[in-house]
Amino acid sequence: MNISNLISNYEEAVAMILFVIGFSNLFFQPNLMKKIIGLNIMDTAVYLFLALKGYIEGRKAPIVVDGVTDVDAYINPIPSGLVLTGIVVSVSVSALMLSLTIRLYRRYHTLNLDEITLMIRQQEAEVYHGAHDFPSPENPKAKKNKEQHTKIASAKLEKGLEHRANGRTISPKGRMDSKAIGNDTKPAGGEEE
Repeated sequence: MNISNLISNYEEAVAMILFVIGFSNLFFQPNLMKKIIGLNIMDTAVYLFLALKGYIEGRKAPIVVDGVTDVDAYINPIPSGLVLTGIVVSVSVSALMLSLTIRLYRRYHTLNLDEITLMIRQQEAEVYHGAHDFPSPENPKAKKNKEQHTKIASAKLEKGLEHRANGRTISPKGRMDSKAIGNDTKPAGGEEE
């Protein structure tokens, strides 16, 4: 690769670097907000690249002024139209992704995609195995166990100890770190059923 070609086409190189930064952010970040930002960086890189390919130095925007109708006097309007359409679509997709992210955060109280996936798998395993702790008229013991479990967890958190609940470790800061998928905890109070 010739350095002079890279220097003369530095705009395209910047667009490619931006695309790689956005893609790596989208691929490697577990945080949903960072993934959305990475996708927007990728979009911006594509728009920059299209705008650069459509621009021809010394030519004007394709608006007929002073009766000049020669095609060689204007730049190609297709890339500009694609960029404008892409920006509109990108804003719509970003708004949809942000609204879905807000819904996920309200349900799972985290933006970490790995933790959300583990919680979903755990919920599916609980439903599949029938081992859920939802209080119901048919299962009054689940409500009592859940209340006892909550009291014990609160006491341990106040003392600054980590507490393991339903496969997740709750640190003193209140952050939940998913460690396992299964429900391998004992009932509240330490008694066996």
